[in-house]
Amino acid sequence: MIGVTTPLLLGSASPRRRDILTGLGIPIRVLPADVVEDVAPGEAPLTYLTRVVSDKLSAVAERAAGETGHAALLVADTTVVLGERILGKPRDELEARELLGLLVGRTHVVYTRYAVSRADAPGTAVLSRTVATRVTMRSATADEVRRYAATREGLDKAGAYAAQGIGTFLIERIEGSYSNVVGLPACELVSDLLQSGLLDRFP
Repeated sequence: MIGVTTPLLLGSASPRRRDILTGLGIPIRVLPADVVEDVAPGEAPLTYLTRVVSDKLSAVAERAAGETGHAALLVADTTVVLGERILGKPRDELEARELLGLLVGRTHVVYTRYAVSRADAPGTAVLSRTVATRVTMRSATADEVRRYAATREGLDKAGAYAAQGIGTFLIERIEGSYSNVVGLPACELVSDLLQSGLLDRFP
């Protein structure tokens, strides 16, 4: 069971996921692992997410083989989808402008999938879920898009924007979990951890 002496092992280097979990008061220890996140030709968004999260769980479980003292392991991946097109992290400021140009004035979907395994079987998920949130961005001028991209805030984020940062000035409406857009759906995760018995009570 997750507690102070048996924390949740977070298999992610994302500071947003770390902040969400610590903000909830869930004890964590961070142990990320590198996984190739390239989209395969013709791969559908949900198929892609399922594959990447499975790969992350396997990679982190392998790295955690010598680790002790944790109750469970959590991995996650977030992607932005416009129609059926996956919009990943921009390589540079120019690509950030291109991605933002596709998103402004339209509605897209942010998907986050997570998987959790127990410490005694780290490579086998005991729970997993994909959560979808619809995000509508207002119309924006080319100069606004250029100036926001120049902040470089979105360079390490799918879709090239941060809903919790300066990028909020572009967001007209969010339908669904806000924390899902940031990187981890807090409500659903806590519910799943309680139902699985990995959390005794909350808060």
